[in-house]
Amino acid sequence: VCIHRVRSCSSIRFIKSKYVCVFDKSALKFSHQQRLFRTSPVSCGQIVQFKLSDIGEGITEVTVKEWYIKEGDSVSQFDSICEVQSDKASVTITSRYDGVIRKLHYSIDDIAFVGKPLVDIEIDPSKGVSPEEDVVETPPMSHEEHTHQEIKGHKTLATPAVRRLAMENNIKLSEVVGTGKDNRILKEDILNYLAKQTGAILPPSPKAEIVPPVRKTEAVPAAPKDKARRVPVPVSRPIAFSGKDRTEPVTGFQKAMVKTMSAALKIPHFGYSDEIDLTQLVQLREELKPLAEIRGVKLSFMPFFIKAASLGLLQYPILNASLDENCQNVTYKASHNIGVAMDTEQGLIVPNVKNVQVCSVFDIAVELNRLQSLGSAGQLGTSDLTGGTFTLSNIGTIGGTYAKPVILPPEVAIGALGKIQVLPRFNGRGEVFKAQIMNVSWSADHRIIDGATMARFSNLWKSYLESPASMLLDLK
Repeated sequence: VCIHRVRSCSSIRFIKSKYVCVFDKSALKFSHQQRLFRTSPVSCGQIVQFKLSDIGEGITEVTVKEWYIKEGDSVSQFDSICEVQSDKASVTITSRYDGVIRKLHYSIDDIAFVGKPLVDIEIDPSKGVSPEEDVVETPPMSHEEHTHQEIKGHKTLATPAVRRLAMENNIKLSEVVGTGKDNRILKEDILNYLAKQTGAILPPSPKAEIVPPVRKTEAVPAAPKDKARRVPVPVSRPIAFSGKDRTEPVTGFQKAMVKTMSAALKIPHFGYSDEIDLTQLVQLREELKPLAEIRGVKLSFMPFFIKAASLGLLQYPILNASLDENCQNVTYKASHNIGVAMDTEQGLIVPNVKNVQVCSVFDIAVELNRLQSLGSAGQLGTSDLTGGTFTLSNIGTIGGTYAKPVILPPEVAIGALGKIQVLPRFNGRGEVFKAQIMNVSWSADHRIIDGATMARFSNLWKSYLESPASMLLDLK
């Protein structure tokens, strides 16, 4: 009898010959030979249809923007699979399993639906499958192919940015030792690992430290050239006259704007405008800009506007609140998560700086730099775009003086800042002087905020900006 494998419930004497196998006669009494002999290779794996889970905020569909893997690639738990774009943020989807990618259900720019399969992952059947996933039988796999799968039970903790850096340099996260909390892999760990592989010497990681003031005689170092190249330059697009109408679906951030503005129509808006003399603030910023540049941070006027608003919200917490749908309860927010409207290629987005009430002006500037960089690259996460309690829109960076901003539900107030203009004004002695004037336009939910409250808040905010030194009395 010529066989490769013998399986029997009876006693078997197995000889290592390629063609001879001796066994007891009792084994031949089985009525079904397939129970006695098994000619197929080792047991096959299982394919799990990894579904797109709910990413929150009531999102039901997303656009696939980038795949980090391809069919046939091995993945480990928490490895990045793809990046998807919802109508609110970009989200990186990570794997829940160790296994091999067998099928991608979507192409780039396809619409993926929550609850539908995203990829098929072949896993080790000995590790079991989560009951909520659909298991599909796969053809038998040879023993040699099976032994070359990368099955790892080690979980790696890292942010999507770190995972992308590792992927771009073909580094497996399982081979990197994390130095962060709970062995989390940091960007420095990837760079150090890459340096060991290539023999390069990397400079030590920069630390946030206090740098002494620079003397006026010392020259301020210029910004690196590569950083200047990253600044997006507006490009004039040629006008194409096709002679045909086009119909395109409303997607991405534009779809979010439709939804948000439709909800905002239910709010009775109260408008209030004023002008601010920023002459002293302009001088203060010019003095602080070199210090901020040495620390690697671009200091604009917005951190001062945001901090002054937070100090005002401490005195008028009703402006940092929300009203429920039935208009029965007002929730006063403990955190000042102040949103900043940004104009990007993807459309209008409003990320927010978290917990401004405990941040310094420099802390706010650092966070704004981060949000602006991610916004320009279209990589803002859901956490950056949600949870806002108050909003400032700096329309003056584009142009204009006055505006009529629309409240972003569930917030109850928003401010629009105009451009700073050099205009003549009179001082207390009746003398004309050159003043730096900015106009501000406020909108408030008139159901719970009256005009007097909005005016008093604006006056307090104005006093902080017209006399920046006065903010020192209330900073904590």
